[in-house]
Amino acid sequence: MSSPTLDPPTPAQRILPFIVGCALLMQMLDSTVVTTALPAMARDLGSDPISMNITITSYLIAVAMFVPVSGWAADRYGARKVFIAAIALFTLSSLTCALSSSLTQLVISRVVQGLGGAMMVPVGRIILLRTIPKHNLLKAMAFLSMPALIGPMAGPPLGGLLVTYASWQWIFLINIPIGILGIWLIMRYVQALPTDTESPRLDVVGFLLSAVCMAALVSGFESLGHGGPQAWVSATLIATGLITGYLYVLHSRRHPNPILDLTLLRTPTFRAAVLAGNLCRFAVGATPYLLALLLQIGFGMSALSAGLITFVGAVGSLLMKMAAPRILNRWGYRYVLTVNAVLTGLSLAACASFTPEMPSVLMLGILLIGGFFRSLQFTAVNTLAYADISHAGMSRASSFAAMAQQLGVSLGVGVAAESLSLSMAWRGSNNLIAADVMVGFIVIGTLCALASLAFWKLSPHAGESLRQR
Repeated sequence: MSSPTLDPPTPAQRILPFIVGCALLMQMLDSTVVTTALPAMARDLGSDPISMNITITSYLIAVAMFVPVSGWAADRYGARKVFIAAIALFTLSSLTCALSSSLTQLVISRVVQGLGGAMMVPVGRIILLRTIPKHNLLKAMAFLSMPALIGPMAGPPLGGLLVTYASWQWIFLINIPIGILGIWLIMRYVQALPTDTESPRLDVVGFLLSAVCMAALVSGFESLGHGGPQAWVSATLIATGLITGYLYVLHSRRHPNPILDLTLLRTPTFRAAVLAGNLCRFAVGATPYLLALLLQIGFGMSALSAGLITFVGAVGSLLMKMAAPRILNRWGYRYVLTVNAVLTGLSLAACASFTPEMPSVLMLGILLIGGFFRSLQFTAVNTLAYADISHAGMSRASSFAAMAQQLGVSLGVGVAAESLSLSMAWRGSNNLIAADVMVGFIVIGTLCALASLAFWKLSPHAGESLRQR
């Protein structure tokens, strides 16, 4: 007799990962695709490339600030309505970005775009979590993890291609048909979810504290990675973020409905996915950053050539799409996460062996295998986070996880950048060389491997509700 838990997915359940994946890809691309277009944008807008960095940081800060409120908005106004509104806002702001004639107009449009992106992905994930049964969630999240890995790596080469063969406006205009298609698919296939008519009021104090905390931490880590302000400015921002974060912890203990529910960390699977998982997520932000420095500064490659080589890691992620559910169903979450964290760390550390004389086939092979291991790790972490979360708690868990992921990616860039700075200080030089970047790969790889210690403490039956037998 067949079990009802093994019913095949409906058409809506099949299309949902694609819809949310497109939203995630747009968000991840727009955080990196601007990088290679900054010189061209500066010329057209009458600014300089250094000042144009604010177009990147303003977007990232806006995303970080408004992610925590996404779960409350989905419960208060309905996840389907908020998802459509977020995609529409992101799409329209992409158009205003392309039409901007000054740096001020572009920055304002990027902030609005960040607001749309902050609501778009977490709320889309809420719909997915509430619609797809847990036994089918692994396959859905395996598909959903790919944009998160492909976006940071595909952004720079895509931006270079569009700027070279079209114009910088097209890095924003490509979002318009994707956004229109996404809205049509939602209206066609996604049903409205029941809303909580007794949804609590917005925790305004908690929102302000969490927004300042996230904005300060993300901007502090990003400034370390991109060599923006002086070190004391970055340190001040990070200290501000830590202080406001501590104040939020105190506030959340007294508030009956805090905007970020820290009690979720009492769930062992969620805690491991968020805390230990973020050590693995360091690789998402650090790998493209370190590879770009190694290949361009260390090996003298062009930005486009370096971007195309970096993109090979994303190909490895695609190859993992079909294999991840089978591996996790066969070996279980605890074993896979523990062993694969070490393998992911080793694949990152292996990038430290790159030299200009290394055969291209060997270099590409290491990046391909590394992308394979990273994809498996993120698929497992992203699904484990919701294994033991109740249906009613999915909104709060999605907001919390999205905030942690945003912080983890930025922290990865900051840790990698600080590793480079310490390496240069040890050599007594201000000039970056390939050896410094190799130190960064070893540090990030070691931190990723250390996550295995936390994963090993999980129950052997962790994530059992997600596995198919």
